[in-house]
Amino acid sequence: MEQVTPENPSQVALLLKLLAFMIAAPGTITLWLPLFLLFPEIRHRPIAWGAPTLSAGLLIGLGITGYIWCALDFVFAGKGTPAPIDPPKLVVVRGLYRFTRNPMYVSVLILLTGESLFFRSVALLEYAAVVAIGFHLFVVFYEEPALRKRMGTSYQEYWKMVPRWIWRVARR
Repeated sequence: MEQVTPENPSQVALLLKLLAFMIAAPGTITLWLPLFLLFPEIRHRPIAWGAPTLSAGLLIGLGITGYIWCALDFVFAGKGTPAPIDPPKLVVVRGLYRFTRNPMYVSVLILLTGESLFFRSVALLEYAAVVAIGFHLFVVFYEEPALRKRMGTSYQEYWKMVPRWIWRVARR
């Protein structure tokens, strides 16, 4: 049995931190802010069901599934959470992280694209574009340099093998 210490928290504690973070950060980006942007508009408009709505539901489901999958990989493989105050202790190279270095951000953008299609909202699509730019700037100017410094050669090797955004099968 592993000893629970501040350096090695229990998986239950990590899962609780993960849940709190998911409600606060991605919840705000994908639920609270879009609802704020759309509330006056969607209050009085019924949802038009059809192929675009079903496609939107698929994108929303993919985005949610991708984010949760990656977040759980952070807990179980990385021994941390997506929260900046409790980052993974190890580089996560399994699951969706084999295809892109930023699958959580990609998942959030897929979800936002699905929401914009679901509500047929140009404003929400523009919001998704602003979020994408924000993610890119954060990754390039803060996250990647911080990971290089904190994780060292393990991250550097991963960085060489897996693309930042575009999904592809990882090289062997």
